[in-house]
Parts: sequence; C-alpha cells; structure tokens
Amino acid sequence: MSDTESPIDLTQIFEPIRDDLDAVELEFARQIQSRVELIPKIGKYIQNSGGKRVRPALLLMASRLAAYKGDQAVLFASVVEFIHTATLVHDDIIDDSGVRRGQKAVHLRWGNEITVLMGDYLYIKSMGMALTHDTLDVVRLLCDVTLKMIEGELQQLKKNGDVEITEDEHLDIVRRKTAYLFGGCAEIGGRLGEVPEPQAEALRQYGFNLGVAFQLIDDLLDFTSAEPTLGKPIGSDLCEGKVTLPVIYLMQRDGKASSDLVRQIVEAGSVTPDEWQELSLLLKEHRVIDSAYDRARESAEAARRNLQVFPPSAEREALMALPDYVLSREH
Repeated sequence: MSDTESPIDLTQIFEPIRDDLDAVELEFARQIQSRVELIPKIGKYIQNSGGKRVRPALLLMASRLAAYKGDQAVLFASVVEFIHTATLVHDDIIDDSGVRRGQKAVHLRWGNEITVLMGDYLYIKSMGMALTHDTLDVVRLLCDVTLKMIEGELQQLKKNGDVEITEDEHLDIVRRKTAYLFGGCAEIGGRLGEVPEPQAEALRQYGFNLGVAFQLIDDLLDFTSAEPTLGKPIGSDLCEGKVTLPVIYLMQRDGKASSDLVRQIVEAGSVTPDEWQELSLLLKEHRVIDSAYDRARESAEAARRNLQVFPPSAEREALMALPDYVLSREH
C-alpha cells in the first residue's frame, strides 16, 4: 500500500530532540503533582501508557528549525501533551472505549466522574502552564486549536451512527479533531524562534497537512492493523458508530449492499466474524483502502511542500521525514 519499503524509524527522526523529549516527560510528571494524590496517580498511569509524543516532538523540531534556543519550547511541548491527553481521557468516556494504548482506559479504572474531572484538570492546567510566560499570542493560539478540537468532538457526536455522512463532513471532523492542533504545534515552534510571518504560516500549514494525513492513516488502521499492534479492538471505530473514509468510499462505490451491511454493524454496535470478513472482502474488492491511503498521501506530500520555504538543514530533513513515518504507520 505504501511506497515506503521499510518502516520509518521514529526514534531516528526524533534523535536530535531526544534530550528535549526527555525533558518534556519530566515536566509532565512535575506539573501533574498535586496535594490531591489521585491526580498524580492517574497522571502517572496515563504517562506510563506510552504514546509516540508526535505533537510535542513536532513543536520541538519546529522550534529547532526556527533556531530557537530557550527553554519555552519544552514548556509548550508539555502544554500540548497535556491538551492532547485531556482529549484522550474525555474521548474514551464518550466512546465508552475499554482499551487505550493497550491498557485499560482511565474511566474503567476510576469511573466516569473522576475521569471527566481529570480531563478538565489537564485542560486548565495546560493553560495555566502556558500563562507562566508573557506569550499571550501563543495562549490565544492554544485556546483556538483546543476549541476547534472540542467542536470536532461535537461534530463527530452529532454524526455518530450516521451512515449518510459525506466525505466533506468527515474531513471537517478530521481537521478539527487533529489537524488544527498539529498545525498549532508547528506554528508555535516557529513563533518561538520569531521566524518571518510567511515561514510561520508555512509551518502552520505543514503541521495542518501532516495532521490530516495522521488522522486518515489512524482511521485506516482500524481495518488494516492487527489488534495487539493497534492497542484496541479491530473495527472499534465502526462499532462505535464512526463512519470513516474507507467506509464512505465503499458505500459510494458499492451502493445499497454495502450500506446495508455498514448500517447493520453500526446499529448493533458490534461486528460478527462473518460480517467482518464480508466487509473486509468488499473493502479489498472496491480498492477503497488504497483510495483512502492516496488521500492521506496527498496531505503528506502537501506537508513536505510547505517546508520548501526553509533552506536545507538537518532540522528541515527531520520534519520532511515525519510525513513518511505517518504513511508507514502500523499502529
């Protein structure tokens, strides 16, 4: 499916900022401390679940590209990880997910009430951290992308279970839920280095396009990855009522037969082995996985083009490699 012959090594891409990423982990642990002992306990549980830290790494790499030398990059990278983590714990309640990154979801361990408040705490804490520096423009940007993420969640809830969702409606959710935060991370990195406005805008567009590709591949993995690798049950998106691009393409091409099957799975909230096999065969027959992948590749290629305004450098090459990693993801 991918033009990439072997998986891209994310560790190698992030090697130049390895120390900064370690500092982000320490900052996250430091900032999650509280006299309310449940907060650091849950925070440590979330942090230990792993995650690739793509969003903070994107901010750190963009700040390196912008020749920024100060300590604010680590702080703001921690802020975006707080925001992303808050979104995840709220998402799992909304979706009633049982597993996140291969371990029991937070709300199943501590209950919905505590988990909602933990997500709220992470959101407010992130803004409090951002306000420790005189960077109101960055705080406004963070507020804007966070509001867009919440709007995306509301849009997704509104369209949940709707097998008539259009491609444009789905892509709007993708942009709001994922792409704007990616764009904000890259833009913040550039603004910390005080790059000229055209370069700041190029970084924003780079992150935005990278985020679109990232989410489209994430949606694809629900149909192409193995459950132990994915870290959650296969087909869980569709069972939760999320009709994503491969399924939208399938219903466009196959019509009523596929629509009836998809509707049956969505309404039941589960999928039988026979239904999954039938769906998988239809996806293959109509080549919709390839089409959805091609759509992700278009966004990845657009992201690389956005970086052309910067002169060649090791930092630019690292950012150029990120879209290749996104396209080669297996989990």
